[in-house]
Amino acid sequence: MALRIRLAEIIKALSHALDLTEGQLPGHCVRCCHIGMAIGRAIHLSDEKLHDLYYTLMLKDLGCSSNAARICELYVSDDLAFKRDFKLVNGSMPQMIRFLLTHTGVQTNLAERLRTLLNVMKHGSRNAVELMQTRCERGADIARQMRFSEDVAMGIRDLDEHYDGGGLPARIAGDNIHVFARIALLAQVVDVFFQVGGADGAVREIESRSGTWFDPAIVDAFISIAYRPSFWHDLASSDLERIVLGTEPGLHVIMADEDYLDDIAAGFARVIDAKSPYTSGHSERVALYTDLIAEEMQIDTTTRRKLRRGALLHDIGKLGVSNSVLDKPHSLNKDEWLLMRRHPEFSYDILSRIQAFADLAVIGGAHHERLDGKGYPHGLAGDDINMETRIVSTADVFDALTANRPYRPAMPMQNAIDILWQGANASHDPICIQALQDALVKADLLAA
Repeated sequence: MALRIRLAEIIKALSHALDLTEGQLPGHCVRCCHIGMAIGRAIHLSDEKLHDLYYTLMLKDLGCSSNAARICELYVSDDLAFKRDFKLVNGSMPQMIRFLLTHTGVQTNLAERLRTLLNVMKHGSRNAVELMQTRCERGADIARQMRFSEDVAMGIRDLDEHYDGGGLPARIAGDNIHVFARIALLAQVVDVFFQVGGADGAVREIESRSGTWFDPAIVDAFISIAYRPSFWHDLASSDLERIVLGTEPGLHVIMADEDYLDDIAAGFARVIDAKSPYTSGHSERVALYTDLIAEEMQIDTTTRRKLRRGALLHDIGKLGVSNSVLDKPHSLNKDEWLLMRRHPEFSYDILSRIQAFADLAVIGGAHHERLDGKGYPHGLAGDDINMETRIVSTADVFDALTANRPYRPAMPMQNAIDILWQGANASHDPICIQALQDALVKADLLAA
């Protein structure tokens, strides 16, 4: 029977990956959805508009990974901490200067830090436009790929615009900013300040930015909601995910069929691969090599489709690792290596939130395990690593070897195959290596 999963369940789970790459506390997008949907109802949006607002709020940060590497490059900073703390800045010059002083070049020597600060001060406005434009346009484009409406795409595109025209990247103002974006930005700020200052702190921050960052009508709608104790109780509830899932608007629950699931996986693969310039196209290539291995092993088409999705999403946990670690051109120190080793755990946590993705969660969580038990994160060995994971793991390492990395150039395919064979029965399953080699020979990519 063809697999069908509730769309809201998938997006809710995958939104946790966006929380990771924005450095936010788990459930940030879900909380923003709760806040924003209450505002949408208060301003009497139609059911159709509420439906699209729901997915805009869940996916507001869809393009956020695309500027992570550039943030590290420009500010010589941990992109996760930079993004997390920047959401507490109200845009005033004193706050902005204090933020830059505490987040620019903090891990470098004094001379390098001063050079970086001077460069930031000189090109700050241009850099900010570049970063926001990349994020907003990429997010809107991925939303379209995932079959969401143009309203959802525009809501994501306009997220960082301000009501007075002082936002980025286009500096549009007033009603020219999509109403979904006006709601989503306010919801985002509410959640961030609720986490550090409670309900009173969130309300004060919103009121202080009315007419500048925020549409006064949207602010008024939020203030009317803020008087309800139940609103804040639900926002802090451990049961909020169930509450939000239960309030999905529309006349009926939307289910994702097999083709739609493929599009969602492909869309999120773009989010994952945008995190680092060294992983551009990585997930798609791993999916291709995975499928070549599976075809050569005569695995049935249904399982092959599942494996392709697992390959596309196996590295979703890397969204929770700073680019200062991912893109480091030298060997990682002990602490950095511990952070890198956590990304399969993050992958497992995100994918296991989708009941029907249990097999994909296993692949994501175990794709760096080794047959000899020397892998990570759990040191699994032998039969504890299933064949699906062995296939994706082989494809993953093959692509890593044949692609440029910050610490070495790409190597020829034959060299990569030779390295895989050197680790046969220790790192990887020889059945998978042989299948990959045979498939590459058939495709005229390797000599027979």
